[in-house]
Amino acid sequence: MKLGKRPLIYHMLLALALLIIPSTSGFAATGFSYGEGEAKNKGCLKCHGSQGTVGNSYFIDPVKFGHSTHAKIGCVTCHNEVTANHPNGRQLAHTTKCTECHGDIAAEYSKSPHAKNATCNGCHNPHQVYTPDETSGDLMNKQCTACHESYKIEASHSQWLPQAGLHLTAVPCVTCHSQAENYVVSIYIARRSSSKSNQKLEPANFIELRKLAGNDDLKLLLDKNKDGYISLSELRLFNRNPAYKHLTLKGMITPIKPTHSFRTFDNRWDCTSCHASGPETMQTSYVSFPAKNGTYSQVEVEKGAVLDALHAVPNFYMMGSTRNPALNAIGLLIIAGGMVMPVGHGFLRFLTRKNRQGKGH
Repeated sequence: MKLGKRPLIYHMLLALALLIIPSTSGFAATGFSYGEGEAKNKGCLKCHGSQGTVGNSYFIDPVKFGHSTHAKIGCVTCHNEVTANHPNGRQLAHTTKCTECHGDIAAEYSKSPHAKNATCNGCHNPHQVYTPDETSGDLMNKQCTACHESYKIEASHSQWLPQAGLHLTAVPCVTCHSQAENYVVSIYIARRSSSKSNQKLEPANFIELRKLAGNDDLKLLLDKNKDGYISLSELRLFNRNPAYKHLTLKGMITPIKPTHSFRTFDNRWDCTSCHASGPETMQTSYVSFPAKNGTYSQVEVEKGAVLDALHAVPNFYMMGSTRNPALNAIGLLIIAGGMVMPVGHGFLRFLTRKNRQGKGH
């Protein structure tokens, strides 16, 4: 039997050769093993996953990298010019650019003032890629302060923004300096400082909360009934628990989807976008819990819970929006009490005006 002009045995040998050749050439000669998807990374992480082998400069945390989308497409998708004698060949062997996958973001970023000063990896570590809801407001700000010194940021904002230091710890830079349209209040379990100042609050990390939670899921520190939802009463219970006296809850207004058009927008100067009675931004909130791989996972909080400034999120109070019924009542009583003397005195003088006629009073 023949296929075309060649015997069947020829085609069988050719097919066998094609199967054998890839396994005995290229990367296989160095011990690399590339399979499908994330299996492609095993050969690379054999060295790059160990600080002792490659040092800090070329170390890639396997846990954090494994979570990223880039891990799913594989190292060689970007590092596609690694030679068989690596690492003795090119040290940075890649030709794939960020724009090849993220063209829309690159086009938007190219129009921003930052484009001439920083490339993509100036802010983003391609081996640790998180979505906005998987990171914290503090980590967002650390990307900015890598270039912009904190004291200069506060000094420039203090020229027009009251209590600039407090604002800058409650609002990530990208909340105002991107065209994000929708926001939520992200709540973090934070360590208390001796001064109890919001400027000193730092979110507790995974290791700290793991010690506190023991073998339980970190979310159960707040979600006591395990329903995947945190109520106002559960927030109050956490704040009143003496075992958590060294902790508190910190809120930050974070964008749901920040953009890469980094500049100052006119509507961000409008204080009423946040400081108004019950704005939608204040109604939706999540508690963000740190994970071992460096990400955060969110649990929904009862709608409007952050408006209860005294009992729910005590370190997140916004004049004009976070109002407390008890304080409102006390305030009205103070005003009413202050009016008793002048109004009462005037009324009595009016009633006794005839008795004073001709007496010079």
